[in-house]
Parts: sequence; C-alpha cells; structure tokens
Amino acid sequence: MQARTKRLDYLFRSTPGLTLVAIAVVSIITALFGMLSGPMAEWGVRDFVVRALGMKLIQAEREGRIIMIYHTIANTVIAIEVYFITQLVRMKRYEQTIINGTVTAGYLTAAIFGLLFAYWGHNFIFHGLFLLGESLMFFAGLLLAVALWPWKKEYRLPYDSPYAHTKRGLDLERVAFFTMTVATLVSAAFGAVTGYYWGNGHETFLAEDLIRIPHKTDLQRAIIGHLHIMLTLIAIAITLIVGRWKDFKGLLHRIAMPLMIVGTIIITAGALSVVWLEWAHTIIYFGSVFVMLAALMYVIYAWDLLIREGSQGVKNPSVGQKLKALLRDPLRFGPGWQMVFMNFTVSGVGIFMAVKLDEIFRVWPHREERIILTGHWHILSGLIATIILMYYAHLSGLQGKARQWFGWLLIVLSDLAFASVTVFSMKRLFVSEANQQNLVNWTMLLADFGLAAVLLILAVFLLWRLYDLFRAQGVWKREFQEEKRQIAEQELREQEQRAKELKAILKEAAK
Repeated sequence: MQARTKRLDYLFRSTPGLTLVAIAVVSIITALFGMLSGPMAEWGVRDFVVRALGMKLIQAEREGRIIMIYHTIANTVIAIEVYFITQLVRMKRYEQTIINGTVTAGYLTAAIFGLLFAYWGHNFIFHGLFLLGESLMFFAGLLLAVALWPWKKEYRLPYDSPYAHTKRGLDLERVAFFTMTVATLVSAAFGAVTGYYWGNGHETFLAEDLIRIPHKTDLQRAIIGHLHIMLTLIAIAITLIVGRWKDFKGLLHRIAMPLMIVGTIIITAGALSVVWLEWAHTIIYFGSVFVMLAALMYVIYAWDLLIREGSQGVKNPSVGQKLKALLRDPLRFGPGWQMVFMNFTVSGVGIFMAVKLDEIFRVWPHREERIILTGHWHILSGLIATIILMYYAHLSGLQGKARQWFGWLLIVLSDLAFASVTVFSMKRLFVSEANQQNLVNWTMLLADFGLAAVLLILAVFLLWRLYDLFRAQGVWKREFQEEKRQIAEQELREQEQRAKELKAILKEAAK
C-alpha cells in the first residue's frame, strides 16, 4: 500500500510524473483513434475497433468528432507545457501546486468525458463535464498568469544580469512567458465565445473545408483565427521552455526576448482580427518575422554552446571537430534542428503559398489546397511534439547508447515523415495528376513508415518508464527525491524571504 502511494505521489505531484501521465494520455488517444483513420479503414482495422469498443459513429458527425480529438490532444500538450513552465520559471511553491493540480484535473476531465461524448453516444452530461474540464484549464491559465506577473519586486534582475532585462531590472523572459500566457487566455476565450453559438447561427466545420468559400460568417472566421493562433502560441511556449532548459542568456537573449514579446502580441492581434480585417494575414506574417528571428537567436546560442562545450581543450577546432561537437548529443541538438527544419516544411511552405495563392494554388483543385493546409497544421504540431519528447527524455536521464538511439531515431524518422508529407502536399508543382501515382505511393509509404516508427519508439520508451515504476530503486524514485529536495530548498528560501519582509515591516513600525 505504501509503495502504491509513493508511486501515485510521484505520478500526480512531481513534474516528471505529471508529464509522464500526460504523454501517456496523448499516446493512448493517438494510438486508439488513429485506428479509425483512412489506411486503417482500408485494412479492416477501423471496423473491428468500432465493433469491439462499441463506438457509435455517424458520418454526418465526423467533423465534430475530429474537433473533439483536436481539443483533447491540444489540452494535454498545453498541460505538459504548463508543468514545464511551473518548474522552470520562479514562482511560489503553493502557486506551482495549485496550477499543476488545476490543469491536471482540467485536461483529464475534458479528455475523458469529451471523447465519451463524441464516440460513445451523445450523453450531454458528458459534454457538460467536458466544458467543466475546459473551464478548469482556463482557470489554471489565469492562475499561471498571476504567478508569472513580471512586475513583482522579488523577480527583478540585477543590473549586471546576463539575462534580458530593462534598466529597472524587469525580467524580459518572464514578460515573454506572461505575454504568451495572456495571449493564450484571450485566444481560448475567443474560441469559447464562438462555441456559445453552436446550433444558434453556427455549425460544426473543419477550417480546411472553407478555403474556397468567398463569404464566411464572422463566427467561422473566429474559429479559423482561433485555430491558427492557439497552435502558434503552443510553438512559442515550447521555444521559451527550451530556452530556459539551455540557460539562454547573453547578447542573443537580450535581442530575442523583445522580439518574442512584440511578435507574440502582433501575431495574436492579427489572428483574432481575421474576423474584421481582410488583410489580417499581413499582420500575422509581420508578427511571425519577430518570432522566427527570436527562435533563430536561440538556435544560434544553443548550437554555439554545444560546439564550445564539445571542443573544450582544442585551441583551433576544425570544421569537422565543431560538427562532431554539435552532433554529439541528439537530445540537446534536436530542438534547434527541428526549429530549423520547420522552415522547410511549415514556415517556408506557408509563406510561399501565401505569396502565390491566387497565381498557383487557387488554380489547383480544391482537394490539393486542402491537403496542403491539413499537412501544414499537422507537421507543425508533430514537430512541437518531438521537441517535447526530447526535453522529457532528457529529464528522464537517458544516457549512453539509449540516449543516442532514441534521439537520432526520433529526429530522422519524424523528419522523414514530415518531409514526405510536404512533398506529397506540394506534388502538383512538379508532377501532373496523370503521372503522380509513383510519387504518391513512395511519399505515403515513407510518411507511414516514419510515423509508425516514431510511435513504436515512443511505445518502447513508455514501456520502459512503466517497467521502471515497478522497480523499488527506479529512475522514478531518483526523480521524485530530486524534486522533493528542490521543493524543500524552495520552501526554505520562501520562509527566509518572508522572515526578511516581516523583519522590515516590524522595523518600519518601530520607527
């Protein structure tokens, strides 16, 4: 009984444990509902799963089910990022505890009851509980914004700090986290307000289905803006998180943080103004430049750090030695590489599509443009997921050959899949419909192989973590003890700070 209690404490009270549970939830959702996809339907797997689990699937409700899947996965990914933020960014211990507990209750409630409502009959009690989970997620965001408030005196930085700050010591990285959090809350509320009108002037749809409709309602535009900005803010959050992981500082940090703050504000304003402004996408592109430059500053810093650490003791390292130093640790190299790779599969494709929209893409059949948009969003979310996995694998203490194999396979196989999907989506640029079959066959084969292999690697990793939970002296115990030590030190610092504040108050009162 005591052993079970310790493990439950680890899973639901420590950052590594909470993250492990959330990653497992996403993996189960992806594996289970991935069996309902097109390829699985062709092999007969879909029908078997539907019958075995007693699912109630009506074709006319397909869009609603997909939207529910998107929300449950997005909620869980946001929860993982919240865990990372509460661990990496200074805040009171009680704030961390309340935020983590609230967001955990929120995403689990939304995921469980949202999926039950969508796939096992429409019991509206379940839908009400799904909305309760969403509300808890929103409340956790409010609590996080309060905890991140950057203008508190105790979070001011000294004048000579290597981190970006103003003359009065305002921590600009903390401002960036706070700005991202507030923008996420505003964007979530934007989507929720639209949801209030479902069945009363607004119907369920997938954004990619409306691209050729010239006149969209304000509610449809609001959902499109909500979709774009939420995924972008998740990407901004993980960029800030890995920056904290790598101890991003110095000149590049002082350049990057103002860019990230301004870019986040502009992109959010642009995405939400889609409802009112025809040229809102121009605002989004303008804001994206700031965010992409900030990410570039991080990549330069992180890779330079890897090279310097790996070539210590070498007076004038050669190009080969620098390259070896850069590639020696895939889990530390990977996040920066995925951000660079993103420019070829997401950002570059999106900008090119926007520039040549009327000239090239609107001439194509609707299906081709729809494929590009769907691939665009899924590749971005997939890249974010790989960065999260790299950071969590690092937290799990993977070392030696296991670290090398996991890191490189995750990078190579995921990028193989994303590159194949990019080529498939843009195929009409270089092959005609009559001659496309070979290309389609190979790109789909490589994409399926890459994604299946990544899921297999993740399954092996999670099985190792599950096996480790049953060990008395497993990694989980080391992680839990380390977290308890950090918590004890944090609580001691907070007590000392309160004692100083009380002493100052009493001294002032004595005067």
